[in-house]
Amino acid sequence: MKQTTIAKRVEGVGIGLHKGLPIKIALEPLEADSGIIFFRSDLGTSFRAEPKNVVNTQMATVVGNEKGYVSTIEHLMSAISGYGIDNLRIVLDANEVPVMDGSSISFCMMLDEAGIKQLDADKKILVIKKEVIVREGDKYVCVRPSKNPKFDYTIKFENPIIGEQSYTFEFSKKNYVEKIARARTFGFLKDVQKLNSMGLALGGSLDNAVVIDDTRILNPEGLRFEDEFVRHKILDAIGDLSLLGTKMIGDYEAFAGSHDLNHKLTLEILSSAENYELVTLGEKEAAELEEAFA
Repeated sequence: MKQTTIAKRVEGVGIGLHKGLPIKIALEPLEADSGIIFFRSDLGTSFRAEPKNVVNTQMATVVGNEKGYVSTIEHLMSAISGYGIDNLRIVLDANEVPVMDGSSISFCMMLDEAGIKQLDADKKILVIKKEVIVREGDKYVCVRPSKNPKFDYTIKFENPIIGEQSYTFEFSKKNYVEKIARARTFGFLKDVQKLNSMGLALGGSLDNAVVIDDTRILNPEGLRFEDEFVRHKILDAIGDLSLLGTKMIGDYEAFAGSHDLNHKLTLEILSSAENYELVTLGEKEAAELEEAFA
C-alpha cells in the first residue's frame, strides 16, 4: 500500500469562527514523507501537524511556532485522516481554519474535487501495542490494540437536550463520510454570548454550529443525526489523533474527552516505544488491514 497526496490544488473561502472574517484556504499536493504541513501565506511561515507543535488546546486544537499559529484545525485534520491522506500542504491567509458549516463535510468535498494520488513510497502506520490511557477526574481517553480501528465515545451533559450519548464508529472512509463528517460542532447560547463579549466566536452562527439553550435547539432545521453531539466529538477525536503523523491502528475510547486530553494522549503514546510500533505496509500487511483503509 502506497502513501497518498491529492491529485491537484483546490481552493475555498470560509468564515473564521473567532474573528468572523473571510479566510482563503488552499490544499496542495506534497511529495512522499512530507506529512501534513500548514503554511501561513500572510506570514511566510509553515509548521507540521504533529504533537510537538500543538500550542493550545483550550477551545480548539492549535498548532504553531514562534512566528505564528493556526487555530481550529481539528475538522480539517479529521477529513484528511478520514480520507487516508498522508501528505498535504494547507495554505491559509489567517490564523484559523475556516469553520465552514461546523462539520468536516466541506473539507471532504474539497478532497473529492482534488482527487487522491498514490505516491511511489510505502504507507507507514502507527500500530498500538498496549493500552495507553489519560485520566482527569472521571474523564478519560485511551487507545488499545486492534486491527479494525473503532472510536467508542460517551458524553454526558446536565443539559437535557444532550444528556448522555454513546456512539461506536468503525473506521473506514465510507463510514466516515456517511456517519461522521456531517456532524456539526455545538455550543450553548449562554457561552456564545460570553465569548462574543470577549471578542471570540464572532463568526459563530446557526449556519456553522448547533446552538442550544436550556430547553431547545435553536437551529430551525434541527439535528442531522439524533446523536449528532457525540458523533461530532468523534469527528474531533479523529482530527486530534491524526497529529500522531501517521494513521493509527488501534481502538480509541473516551468518556467526556476533550482536545486537551486527546493531545495529552498523543504525547503519552509517543513517549515510549513500548506503546506503539511504526510499520511500513507491504502487500501482506495492507491486506490484513484493508478494512481500515476502505
